[in-house]
Amino acid sequence: MKAKLGRREFLIGSAAASVLPRVSFAQGAPLRVGMLMIGTGPLAEGGKQMQQGLTLYLKERNYTLAGRKIELTVADTGGNPAGAKNKAQELVERDKVDIICGPFAAFEMLAITDYVQDHKIPTLALAGADDVTQRRPNPYFLRSSATSSQAMHPLGDYARKEMKLSRVAALSEDFAFGYENIGGFQQVFEDEGGRVVKKLWPPLVTGDYTPFLAQISDVDGVATGITGSNPIKFVKQYKDAGIKVPLIGGEGTADDSLLPRFGDEAIGLITACPYSSDLPYESNRRFVAAFEKEYDTVAGFTALTFYINGQIIEAALKETGGKTDDKEEFIKVMRALKFTETPRGPMHFDHFGNVVGNVYIRRIEKKGGKLVNTTIKTYENVSQFWTYDEKKYLAQPVYTRDYPPLKS
Repeated sequence: MKAKLGRREFLIGSAAASVLPRVSFAQGAPLRVGMLMIGTGPLAEGGKQMQQGLTLYLKERNYTLAGRKIELTVADTGGNPAGAKNKAQELVERDKVDIICGPFAAFEMLAITDYVQDHKIPTLALAGADDVTQRRPNPYFLRSSATSSQAMHPLGDYARKEMKLSRVAALSEDFAFGYENIGGFQQVFEDEGGRVVKKLWPPLVTGDYTPFLAQISDVDGVATGITGSNPIKFVKQYKDAGIKVPLIGGEGTADDSLLPRFGDEAIGLITACPYSSDLPYESNRRFVAAFEKEYDTVAGFTALTFYINGQIIEAALKETGGKTDDKEEFIKVMRALKFTETPRGPMHFDHFGNVVGNVYIRRIEKKGGKLVNTTIKTYENVSQFWTYDEKKYLAQPVYTRDYPPLKS
C-alpha cells in the first residue's frame, strides 16, 4: 500500500516504522491513563479484551509513548450507569488521570458524557452510544470503534441487496446498544424495500431465549444485535429451536474472540463488523500473532479497538511534543489524525470525533478444524451517517425501542 505522509498522517505497520522520523521528547511527568472496563456479567468478556488490547500496545512500547511514561489505572464499572459514573469520578478526582479509555457499554457512556465534558477529560471509548457523536456531541470524546448503528447500516444493505431478504424479525438485548443496532439495520433495510415485521427485546441477562424465539414466524431472515457472551447460548438455542431462516448479526454477535466457544451451529452465521481477524494488512497479522502469544486467546474487535487507542494516543503525543496540558488542543489533535493503515484498515475521524472506516461482512466457516470469520464483502469509508444527508439524519430521532416504528 502506497501512501504519502502528511503532517497528521501516520502509517501503521513495519513499513511505517522505517519511514517515520525518530523524534525525541523531553521526559516529563507520566501520562496517567484511566480505563473504565466491565469485570463481571455478560459483558465481562469485552471488558477483559479491552484491557488486554491496550495493555499489549503499552507493553510493546515499554509503557512509554513519545517520551512519556504511561501509568495505567483500571477501574471496574460493574456494568451499570451509576458504577460507570462513580468510577469516572474516582479516576479524575482521586487518580488525576489525563485521559480515559472506555467505557464499554452505551448506557455507561451516556451516564458519564456530561461529567467528562465538564472536566475536559479526553475520552477514547468503545461504547457506541450514537448521540454522543450526533445530537449531543461531546467535544472531548473520540470513538475509534463505531456507533452502535454504524456497522448495522451496511448489514441492512447487504441483507436486502445480496441476500435478497424481504421480511425479517429483529431480536436484541433490551438496552441502548440493542435499540441502536436494530434501528440502524431497520432504517437501511426498509429504505431498500425490505420490512422488519417484529422486534423482540430479551433482557441483557437472559438464560433461555426460547420464549422469544417461539415468536418468530413468517419471515425469511432474523437480524440480531446480541453481544457480550450471550451469542454463545443464543446461537445454540436458535439452532435447537429449529429455525431454518438465515441468522445475521452485528459486530458483537460473532466477535472473533467468541469463535473458539461456538459449536458447528454457528457455521454460516453472517455478521457485519469494522474488524475481522482475517484482514490481509501486515499490521493486522502482527497484532493477531502478538495477542495470541501474549494471552493464549483470540483477539476480537474490542481488543483491537483499544490497541488502536494506544496508537492514537502515541500519534497525538508525537504531534504535541509529548504535551497534554491543553486538553482542548490535545483532543483536536487526536480528531485530526488520519491513519492510512491500521489492523482494521484505513481510518480517520469526522468533525464529531467518530471514526470513518471500513465495515466488513463476514461469514463463519470451519477451516483446519477451527471456526473462523471469512470476509466476503467490504464496505469502504463507512460514516456514522451511512449514505444519508447528515442534516436530515440528525433531524430524525435517535434509534430507540420503537424508532423506527414497525410499519405492519
